[in-house]
Amino acid sequence: MSLKENINFSLWCDFIERDFLENRFQEIIDEKIIHGATSNPAIFASSITSSLAYKQQLDMLKANSSKTIYEELAIKDIKRAAELLKPLYDEDNNDGFVSLEVDPTLCDDANGTIEEGIRLNSLINYDNVMIKVPATKAGYVAMKELTSQGINVNATLIFSVEQAIQCAKALDEGIKESNKDVKAVISVFVSRFDRLCDDLLVSKGFKKATLGIMNATKCYHEINKFENENIRTLFASTGVKGDELLPSYYVDNLLYPNSVNTAPLGTIEDWVKDGVKEPSDIPSLDECDEYFAKLSKADVDIKEVSQTLLNDGLEAFKVSFSDLLNKLAK
Repeated sequence: MSLKENINFSLWCDFIERDFLENRFQEIIDEKIIHGATSNPAIFASSITSSLAYKQQLDMLKANSSKTIYEELAIKDIKRAAELLKPLYDEDNNDGFVSLEVDPTLCDDANGTIEEGIRLNSLINYDNVMIKVPATKAGYVAMKELTSQGINVNATLIFSVEQAIQCAKALDEGIKESNKDVKAVISVFVSRFDRLCDDLLVSKGFKKATLGIMNATKCYHEINKFENENIRTLFASTGVKGDELLPSYYVDNLLYPNSVNTAPLGTIEDWVKDGVKEPSDIPSLDECDEYFAKLSKADVDIKEVSQTLLNDGLEAFKVSFSDLLNKLAK
């Protein structure tokens, strides 16, 4: 029995690029390896600036503003991904989604995010699309409003338990207001904690590559307290950099019931080849709390770490998006 059938675990691909969509993407859908896809401004910036597959459309669009050009390119890819994933969605509407993020410069503008989310959702016009919204104060307002209007949402850049709870609250209220079968995921970022903190934590006697998983697990427990079947935890930032961990480490250790893991293509290929295929043992909420109490005693400020990672994540997406628009304007 597959993990999908056994515990409703889904693997999504954190990559979009036009040639890939017409080749390997279709294969890994047909092979029942992935059940969805995600994108972000950094992924599109890399794909559009490094792939020749966009040249013809770019030449046709060059008279337009850089943001219009970006949206035309991204929407074409998202529509194609949605088309390819639609059979999965038709079979089980918890899966088969592809996500497109709103303009990252709108992260503190609730009304701007709502307007852009509605507009992008309408332009794409596929039921199996999620609009990606960063987990900021403005984002919580936008998440609630978008889901209340029947739009599926991927809440992104979640680093703290507080963010996870605020997202779950906003999405739960919006979905209930909609009276529709709206779906949402809450994207909890994992590996960045370990890349930032491992040296410090090891020096204080903690096991390496553990903080990200324990934080994600605590978020998972808190999200599940809302008991809303239409909201799933999505584990993001699950690729491994360097060779000290197995490439599939952050997939192997987060195979939780009713969850999603979105991973880079290379990580997915490594997991298929050598990864764990049995459900993970889940640390209890008490075990998570005990771990964080020990961190606090060791003078590790998890709230400060989470805020640093959020600020860095928001800034990185803004820079990627700005750099892309500047290149498209030339």
